[in-house]
Amino acid sequence: MRKSKLELYQDILETLKSKPITVDCLSYKIGMDCGVLRQRLNFLVANHLVRERVSNRKTVFAVSERGVAVLRALDIQKRLEDVRDTMLALDTTIQAEVATSEQTRKSE
Repeated sequence: MRKSKLELYQDILETLKSKPITVDCLSYKIGMDCGVLRQRLNFLVANHLVRERVSNRKTVFAVSERGVAVLRALDIQKRLEDVRDTMLALDTTIQAEVATSEQTRKSE
């Protein structure tokens, strides 16, 4: 299944979180075409989520503090969705057990 833009941005930020790297290295690590990746990086740089700098005549990219904050927010959102899904599954199970025990009592 194809990833959404948000998931692609999240992959980029997660990868850059460990250390600053070049476009080529980032492209290899996340499996994205360099041209498309460059567009995504330009968006992230324009929104101050990623910093671009020249190091040893190479351009490297690093996640900014704002980018780390966005990653934390996305992580919290994912955890909350997981909790919601777990609660829904528990609720369904409990309702099924209550219905089964009520049927058992009626048949006795």
